[in-house]
Amino acid sequence: MNRRRLGALVIVAAVSAGGLPAVSQESVRVSHGVSVFDDLKYRPGFRHFDYVNPAAPKGGTLKVRGIAGFDNLNPYILKGVVPDYIGLTFDSLMTPAADEPDSYYGLIAKSAELPADRSWIAFNLRPEAKFSDGTPITADDVLFTFTSLLEKGHPRYALLYGRVEKAEKLSRYKVKFAFKPGNNRQLPTIMAGLPVVSKAFFEGKPFDKTTVNPVLGSGPYTVESSEIGRNITYVRNKSYWARNLPVNRGRYNFDRVQVEYYRDRGIAFEAFMAGEYDFREEFNANRWSIRYNNDAVADGRIRRETLDDSRPSGVQAFFMNVRRSKFKDRRVRRALNLAFDFEWTNRSLFYGIYRRIESLFENSYLAASKPPSDAELALLWPFADKLPPKLFTVPYRAPATDGSGNNRKNLLEAASLLEQAGWRVRKGKLVDAKGRPFKIEFLIPQVSFKRIIGPYQRNLKRLGIETRIRVVDSANYQERIHQFDFDIIMRRYGQSLTPGVELRGIYGSKQAGVSGSRNYGGIQNPVVDALIEKTVVAEDRESLITAVRTLDRVLMWNEYIIPQWFKGAHNIAYWNKFSRPKTKPAYSIGVVDTWWVDRKKEAALEDEAEPEGEPSK
Repeated sequence: MNRRRLGALVIVAAVSAGGLPAVSQESVRVSHGVSVFDDLKYRPGFRHFDYVNPAAPKGGTLKVRGIAGFDNLNPYILKGVVPDYIGLTFDSLMTPAADEPDSYYGLIAKSAELPADRSWIAFNLRPEAKFSDGTPITADDVLFTFTSLLEKGHPRYALLYGRVEKAEKLSRYKVKFAFKPGNNRQLPTIMAGLPVVSKAFFEGKPFDKTTVNPVLGSGPYTVESSEIGRNITYVRNKSYWARNLPVNRGRYNFDRVQVEYYRDRGIAFEAFMAGEYDFREEFNANRWSIRYNNDAVADGRIRRETLDDSRPSGVQAFFMNVRRSKFKDRRVRRALNLAFDFEWTNRSLFYGIYRRIESLFENSYLAASKPPSDAELALLWPFADKLPPKLFTVPYRAPATDGSGNNRKNLLEAASLLEQAGWRVRKGKLVDAKGRPFKIEFLIPQVSFKRIIGPYQRNLKRLGIETRIRVVDSANYQERIHQFDFDIIMRRYGQSLTPGVELRGIYGSKQAGVSGSRNYGGIQNPVVDALIEKTVVAEDRESLITAVRTLDRVLMWNEYIIPQWFKGAHNIAYWNKFSRPKTKPAYSIGVVDTWWVDRKKEAALEDEAEPEGEPSK
């Protein structure tokens, strides 16, 4: 066992308090935290996370922006659109450290009990833990939350908690989750991340219905006010029960977090430059390169920075709906990939700041960026007859151009692949054997995406493919995605440094038909399913890396997405009224939970903004 982990564990006697079954001495350990591979960074009795300032002052307001709107304050169900940062109002059994890939430390639960075979986990709740109305958090609340999420919550919870065989209350402040037989490497951390809502709050209320009233939580903030679709304000709970715990010391320093919603990203940018809100992460390369050019930026009132990001950059791509017959042939999907000219797009629209995605785990050691290792080949050979031969010798590479806009070579290859797949050009239109035209609708929630799709449309037209862009509001967009009612969408999702059971929801065959799942493309591939299970059961980080890289190769070589771009960093802009810890958390920006309002900077900013010739307040 890892020595650092060993120092974090205490061996318990044959029978734990609360009725756990008799076990041999040294078979159950009690710890202040859990991680996937038993490698906790922080030892028992740690005072605070390394990336916080424990003496950070409290006070002030952080104003941020949202896009489109929201219509539901229950974040745990499929229906409706929830507001940004609603998670600030809820606590979980344990909370992750933002400088470790997969470690959780005691929050509502002060400790966890775990046997060597990880066949179950028990949580010892803190008697002092309370909901924001002052009522205690008990085992009944934990079990109610678990059952409600499993049976009535968003479909992702059924995927996460589906391997729990039994959940039981052992005492007023102790719960146990027993797992189904099999490898349960990740399940203890999944259960540690269980959020907790109040059972009493939901008495007489349906759990699975949208609500405009805040759901009772126990987090550092509560909802002070909200105007559906327009704004929401979270206020720091000054009586927050966990404010002095090691996991929270130096965190959640703003008295208020205000979110103002804008229908259009362009308008939101202008509002920021006018001082209507304080902080934004910039995702638009054009704006980042040339639009931050006003006096406030020049004189330092607005600060711009690029922060390192140690997480996998996530997947941003055009997602083809493989449930539809026209996208089922891999050669068709490759042809559509060849028609997308990333190099021209990056040079002409994004000022060259991006790199092309060639892995689902870019910006991390999980990316399959080199030829497969012997260990990877051992996983791949059983499926040799189902995989492209090149996969066994070279890493995946996305189609490339010279960036001039002349994509002729790639389009010729695309046309050949389409012909091999049974499509022919007749009178300038690409048709199948029955004369039906190849049509694509791009579904988007923002008009601004048109400038990216437009050049791509022109290349597709040269192949004889008819295209159209359908712009819908955010609620309609989410509903159509939940029901898989689209041809192609632009989407982005994050990836974990310790991927596991969630991969079933993103790429697994069983999730392809589950409304609301993240298997947007409808992937149903037995090889993918088998490699996901290899990832889920990996017993150490080395075998995990091998399994993930193998899965990465199979998914990318099957051309399920048309990969777009990544940059592996955060471009941020903010009005110069904040200070922050010297150390940034490796896997988070850390703005909301580690920054604070610097009163001197705020006063200087207000002085500079005061109109000339008017008396001071």
